[in-house]
Amino acid sequence: MAKKPVVDFEQALAELEQLVGKLEQGELPLEASLKAFERGIELTRLCQKELAAAEQKVRVLTGRDDDETLEPMDPPTDG
Repeated sequence: MAKKPVVDFEQALAELEQLVGKLEQGELPLEASLKAFERGIELTRLCQKELAAAEQKVRVLTGRDDDETLEPMDPPTDG
């Protein structure tokens, strides 16, 4: 399994989902499973990094300090 360059978060997530599907089937030989797992770790780290960067941008845009805790958004109410 050759390393593929990852361009963005969505591509990394899609590849990660494919790898997880293959691993869950349990039909890969051990060596291929280890390589898929290693690639999955790389993709997970990349996605985490991208999400952290996006969160930081949101904090900057909303004027929130790092000391403030983020609260979940309330779903819109009908009516």
